[in-house]
Amino acid sequence: MKQRRVAITGLGAVSPLGNNVESTWQQLLQGQSGVAEIAQFDASGFPTTIAAEVKGFSPATKKQAKHSRFAMSFTQYALEAARQAITDSGVRPQKHDAGLWGLVVGSGMMTAEFDYFHRFQQIAAPTGEVDWQLLQTKTREFFSLADFGQTTSNSGLSLLIQEFGIEGYATSVHTACASSGQALGLALQVIRRGEADTVLAGGFDSMITPLGLSSFCLLGALSTYNETPSTASRPFDATRNGFVLGEGAAFLVLEEWDKATARGAKIYAELAGEGNSLSSYRITDSHPNGDGAIQAMQRALQDANVTANDVDYINAHGTSTKMNDLSETNAIKSVFQERYKKVPASSTKSQTGHLIAAAGALEAVLSVLSLQQGVIPKTANLTSPDPECDLDYVMDGPRKKSLGVVLSNSFGFGGSNSSLLFKHPLFGE
Repeated sequence: MKQRRVAITGLGAVSPLGNNVESTWQQLLQGQSGVAEIAQFDASGFPTTIAAEVKGFSPATKKQAKHSRFAMSFTQYALEAARQAITDSGVRPQKHDAGLWGLVVGSGMMTAEFDYFHRFQQIAAPTGEVDWQLLQTKTREFFSLADFGQTTSNSGLSLLIQEFGIEGYATSVHTACASSGQALGLALQVIRRGEADTVLAGGFDSMITPLGLSSFCLLGALSTYNETPSTASRPFDATRNGFVLGEGAAFLVLEEWDKATARGAKIYAELAGEGNSLSSYRITDSHPNGDGAIQAMQRALQDANVTANDVDYINAHGTSTKMNDLSETNAIKSVFQERYKKVPASSTKSQTGHLIAAAGALEAVLSVLSLQQGVIPKTANLTSPDPECDLDYVMDGPRKKSLGVVLSNSFGFGGSNSSLLFKHPLFGE
């Protein structure tokens, strides 16, 4: 039986570089940075005071979304990015086919905003211990039905289902920084299995809160180049000292290929392969030899029925941490062998920051645009290359290059690894 192909027909994004796909892409190519001093709260007491925040966001869905009161800020990003993707695709769930639509999302580790915890502590645990009497008598001062709806781990999934009337396959993926990459991979498999004809897939996240920031600061994972925010994220550079937290959302509409072509859809690219693996090394580090990443990339290539020789560009995970950048470099060397210096690679996190659970989806959007337009974004702030990181990291970008196959990597805390492989619609013809 012929395997079903999967077309990408819609894109949507809310990112630190822009509140839609076009502005995000243009800002990226112009070399702009989304990193600045944190504006959402006073971070002056932290070792890191910078982040890549979404700016000037006003959700177009605010008046439309009946359930928006249950949405946290980053869930609003999801509703908007998903709306953009569906509008861009020119197709949406209808009464007769809603059961053939699916939804797969990658969502974050935080299921409540910091303000909720702060109110709970002030009202119900002023001495540090929860006082049940206060909890009962002052419940209405800190807790409402909307709070409960917001803090469930599937709240974003539920809101998207309600907003767009999706009645078919639905699930969420929680694998840290690999979440939305693996969500897209799962959506690919769902369409191939015939469980859905069309899937809205992507991710959303924000850990730019006092709790999220303090957690990563305690791990020593964040850049402390506070005086120069725009150059703080330095993937593969010898002076890199940590990643920069980002936030946002990105979604793609995936359709069964024949269905998309039959309705005359604009096809950006084919999602042709996915690979995921789980490294059992450390919770916060990849193995220096990149073993889990090697498996993910090899499986994506095999799944798409291509070889390493076919890949024209790698959108690297490239977080700007000492360990991750070296591990990914070694993994790419292992997979691409003697070609490793001939395959352009870049990390768009150098400008967007690291969107954690939303990173894979945003980078999928950017990979698809690279493929479609024949343009490779640069790795910004790479001025003093690490001798151990010696790939072709596209320091001179944006670089024009005809692209047929693009690989995008997302590797997460806990050892989760995701690689996605995209093909140009005309690849092989």
